[in-house]
Amino acid sequence: MALTPQPETMLTGAIRLPEFNVFAVQFGDFGIRWYALAYIAGLVIGLVLLKRGTRAADSPVTSDNIDSLLNYLLIGLILGGRFGYVLFYNAGYFITDPLAIFRVWEGGMSFHGALIGICLALWLMAYRHNIPLLTLGDRVAMVAPIGLFFGRLANFINGELYGRVTDVPWAMIFPHSDGQPRHPSQLYEAGLEGLLLGLVMLWCWRRGGLAIRGRMTGLFCLGYGMARFLVELVRAPDPQIGLLLGGVSMGQLLTLPMIAAGLFLLLGRRPARHR
Repeated sequence: MALTPQPETMLTGAIRLPEFNVFAVQFGDFGIRWYALAYIAGLVIGLVLLKRGTRAADSPVTSDNIDSLLNYLLIGLILGGRFGYVLFYNAGYFITDPLAIFRVWEGGMSFHGALIGICLALWLMAYRHNIPLLTLGDRVAMVAPIGLFFGRLANFINGELYGRVTDVPWAMIFPHSDGQPRHPSQLYEAGLEGLLLGLVMLWCWRRGGLAIRGRMTGLFCLGYGMARFLVELVRAPDPQIGLLLGGVSMGQLLTLPMIAAGLFLLLGRRPARHR
């Protein structure tokens, strides 16, 4: 998101961030990026926790199921995230340069696209392994905030997806931006979508959140949708899209179905103790 530099007078009082290395491990011009490491950390930690949950005698999901789940999630996450970005955020550019779709190292992933990809992957696994879809969904939703937390921290390190211009005391000036003080919206999202939502999911799980099928999935959809909608109020809209009709962002528009699905799952009546 490169913008036109502004006069130095705009910089007073803001926190000027250094340009962090986008590579966690680097070998010349190649290496492992923080963003990729965030995906890996979220998946590995989440799956370790899910495998621990299979030790319960009444668990409908086995340890072998979790091993298979990793492959499904990886494919759904990567393909869904990439094609979601292409479709929702930059379709015009990729129509003119279709091969750019496959240049994933240049960046460009969409959470909502990844969510669609994961839902399709879960449906396919549930069908092949004869497991109720929401049984899998509840367990993945339970650990999803871990990946979101790491992912938003990676966005912050990369100096991308920052917020709108502000004069709050913690305003930050990001490298390669227009030099204006802005909301660190990546940290807001890490706190709300990751840490806070994760604590709410943990609280619900400790109180039998898996006892009713769909409860954890609904809680995640509602919680993420509300958190993302609020943060979008201070997050800079994508320059190639801007704000849509009514002043809403694409991110806000895409959260509305999530909020609706969350409410439907939480308020719908399903037999108790169906795991």
